[in-house]
Amino acid sequence: MGLARAGRGLAVGAGVVVCLLVVGQILGYPILLGFVETGSMEPEIPAGDGFVAIPTPVSDDPDPGDVVVFDARDIQGGGLTTHRIVDETEAGYVTRGDANPFTDQDGGEPPVTDEQIHATAWQVDGQVVTIPHLGTVSTTIGRWVDGVNGAITGALGVRTGVGSSGAAAVLFVLSVLWYGVETVRDRRHTTTQSRFASDVSVPIDPRYLCAGFAFLVVVAGAGAMILPGGTQHYDLVSAEFDSDDPTVVRQGTTAETTYRVENDGFVPVVAYVDGGDHVQVESDRVTVGPRSGTDVLLAISAPDETGYYPTAVTEHRYLRFLPKPALDALNGVHPAVAQLAILAVIGGGTYGIARVLWRRVDDDPRARRQARTAQSRRRLDRR
Repeated sequence: MGLARAGRGLAVGAGVVVCLLVVGQILGYPILLGFVETGSMEPEIPAGDGFVAIPTPVSDDPDPGDVVVFDARDIQGGGLTTHRIVDETEAGYVTRGDANPFTDQDGGEPPVTDEQIHATAWQVDGQVVTIPHLGTVSTTIGRWVDGVNGAITGALGVRTGVGSSGAAAVLFVLSVLWYGVETVRDRRHTTTQSRFASDVSVPIDPRYLCAGFAFLVVVAGAGAMILPGGTQHYDLVSAEFDSDDPTVVRQGTTAETTYRVENDGFVPVVAYVDGGDHVQVESDRVTVGPRSGTDVLLAISAPDETGYYPTAVTEHRYLRFLPKPALDALNGVHPAVAQLAILAVIGGGTYGIARVLWRRVDDDPRARRQARTAQSRRRLDRR
């Protein structure tokens, strides 16, 4: 029975992990789980293990002792790196891998700024919450998918195969089916038991499970809207000469350039682009389809006097779960109001669907009879 329960727990855990990965891909925000490929963070995070990453917009400001995911400039040629903050200076954060004898800055990496930090690893009582072998499993699945794709494309003579997103969808469906079968089987043979209980069976309230999953989906939705947007600053130069640089414009004239709006998810997004001083936006609202991008035309006007003129372009984006007129009205009040309204729709819809699916299992007549029988047996045992 213990092995069976452990197997069911593994099935549920695998299903939740895959659900998070798929939800992140659908919404265009895959930063919910991460893993380390090297041993630089051992023994806190062994090579191949994963961790829960809290995105910067929804986490507290990083402090010394926090493990952060940042965009390194020089470490191993640059790219995302997971190391611990060991000190904070006026120039930025000093970072180091737990297993490294010296800091990244001693090795030539510039101090890490807030703009470089993408996420903070979730810690409980000072310990990073890790997911054993997540990276190893992800890498293995990726290689397996590449191998299968190669075999399929070679046999069929096509150029593209399933792809990682398609494989993730297949894994998601299999995990849901696995979880459903195990849940029905568990309800027909025994009662669901909390792992914190001793010898007393305590049914898990499905409302908490559904609300927890809805919360994770809401976090993914918030990241998909907040992280890609924001303000991009420019240093406009009003010069006495023409230049190929779009931010260097001859005094008293106007130059055109483009601002790129990307959508990495499968849900369409609506983006509102606002220009700062000296910047005019051709269209302040654009709709970007799944896995695509669009360019917004900007007109940058240089003042008559030469010099530096700081300006910016601000983008507010929303997952298209509301009609455009509603988004126009809510965005006009405040971008946060529009984002909260969309998150309420996402969270409420996810919770409602999860509850409906759970009720279908609960409504099984055999499950109800087994539950009543188990309850009667517990009462007899107490007597």
